[in-house]
Amino acid sequence: MLEYFEALINGFLGTVRWTWKSILFDVPWYTNYFWGLILISLLVWALEILFPWRKEQSIFRKDFWLDAFYMFFNFFIFAIVISGVYKFLGVLFKDVGISSTSLTIIDIGHWSQWAQLLVFFVVLDFVQWFTHVLLHKYPVLWQFHKVHHSVKEMGFAAHLRFHWMENILYKPLKTLGVMVLGGFEPEQAYIVHFAAITIGHFNHSNIKLTYGPLKYILNNPVMHLYHHAYTIPKDSYGVNFGISLSIWDYIFKTHYIPESGGKIKLGFPGDENLPKRFWGQLVYGFKKPKK
Repeated sequence: MLEYFEALINGFLGTVRWTWKSILFDVPWYTNYFWGLILISLLVWALEILFPWRKEQSIFRKDFWLDAFYMFFNFFIFAIVISGVYKFLGVLFKDVGISSTSLTIIDIGHWSQWAQLLVFFVVLDFVQWFTHVLLHKYPVLWQFHKVHHSVKEMGFAAHLRFHWMENILYKPLKTLGVMVLGGFEPEQAYIVHFAAITIGHFNHSNIKLTYGPLKYILNNPVMHLYHHAYTIPKDSYGVNFGISLSIWDYIFKTHYIPESGGKIKLGFPGDENLPKRFWGQLVYGFKKPKK
């Protein structure tokens, strides 16, 4: 029992120390996600200001500061709070015979670095796409995902506005994806993580990008805007579930882009009942929704 408690505390304190060292620039620049997130955010925001898609939208759009807070809460504060629990579970799984390589299907450890990164990126993106579909398909999960879909004006910071329960679901499934690949992240996995942050910011930005023929591979702001549309196709629980890649939606026939004007209503029926402030959204999903 002492071993589990120590894992819990060490996991928490370790993440606190790493975050603080990141703020002080006391970690390698390529793993400094604190300032990396800020730099990527400022760059995409600058492009929104210079090349706005919806020109009537304010620079400080509706809920801009709420979404900015969500970026740091979900990326750092929640990670600190929950980090000890993940360490605890790691020790527990080890004790019952579940290792990081238990589910290995493809051992990419001996592949070239770029091949490792590519497979790592594709597998993790598919896992996230599949998880995203689950968030829309099952009502109990949709209640939490509604927080992300309560965005009424799209901008880069909306990328990380999501209920903390989504992390609880995403993290184990992403861990399973890593286990399938031999139980480790490639040495340069930070490239994949920073790329995912950048693509996610662009997908939620007020910039019109489609990437030409690459739209069938890469997710983009036009495609993702329709994922957030108030009105979705009849008999559908959602469209355009892609995270970084759009190819999954084209493969599984969940793509939908009727036009590219950008002037559509966002949200979902009943979104007026969702709390407008962070603390109300923090506990949303645990109570019976209002009719």
